[in-house]
Amino acid sequence: MIKQIKKIKKTNSLDLENLKETHLSIQLSLDGFSFCIINEFSKELIAYAAYEFTKKNSFPSKHLEFVENIFSLEKNLLQNNYKSVSVVHYNNLVSQVPKPFFDKDNLASYLQHSVKILANDFIAYDEISNTEIVNVYIPFVNINNFLIDTYGSFEFKHNSTVLIDGLLRKHKNSEGNFMYINVSYSNLEIAVFKDKKLELYNIFNFSTKEDFIYYILFVTEQLKLNPEEINLILLGDIEKESELYTIVYQYIRNVSFYAPDSFPELLNSESKHNHFTLLNQYL
Repeated sequence: MIKQIKKIKKTNSLDLENLKETHLSIQLSLDGFSFCIINEFSKELIAYAAYEFTKKNSFPSKHLEFVENIFSLEKNLLQNNYKSVSVVHYNNLVSQVPKPFFDKDNLASYLQHSVKILANDFIAYDEISNTEIVNVYIPFVNINNFLIDTYGSFEFKHNSTVLIDGLLRKHKNSEGNFMYINVSYSNLEIAVFKDKKLELYNIFNFSTKEDFIYYILFVTEQLKLNPEEINLILLGDIEKESELYTIVYQYIRNVSFYAPDSFPELLNSESKHNHFTLLNQYL
């Protein structure tokens, strides 16, 4: 039911008995699970692993079972004491709310038109730094409860919070229009920035390359962006040799891959535009 897609990688300096200066970063989605360990003092990435869940079993009732299985497989790394732990929840159960209209006592109202909310759903929110935006979302609460039992306390955010915050910091001195496409398995996040400000964020599920380009062109049209002028930047699970890149390049003139200022040596076999939200503290 679980297929390991990336072998565990770690440096020789990883001392499992002394993790006082290390941070554990976890990313959860219905499609997979990944984690990395970062030395907060040296900013060195010292371990990384990722798993993919089979599509036919990627639904919430099985999600906790998969995560527990991974914690058993990687118990030397995951069942340990860390200085700090952060968790990123990746799903489409999210909506952005302008701060002037935000009321923490009325969270369900912000999701009811776009998300099917159950009576016992726990709803959380993140304030996005240096913006007037609040992310309202439904986390994987059963996984959170499992992690509380494991670590005691940790910080959690929605993936879009980490993505938007990180990209805004990159754009604090950038003029012009930029569209970022972050691909994860069969999902794409679209974040558009106009003159240093977030114009739009949305997440879509796609099955074919035609779906993929449809959502990109739909957002371009809705925001009245010129495909000949917009700067489109790709992140995540997409490569230049892929059919997704090929079809994007047919319709958008300026296409490039995200290039971080630094990238961990441990992942030198990986593309540098991968793992933006998981490695956010490192990058």
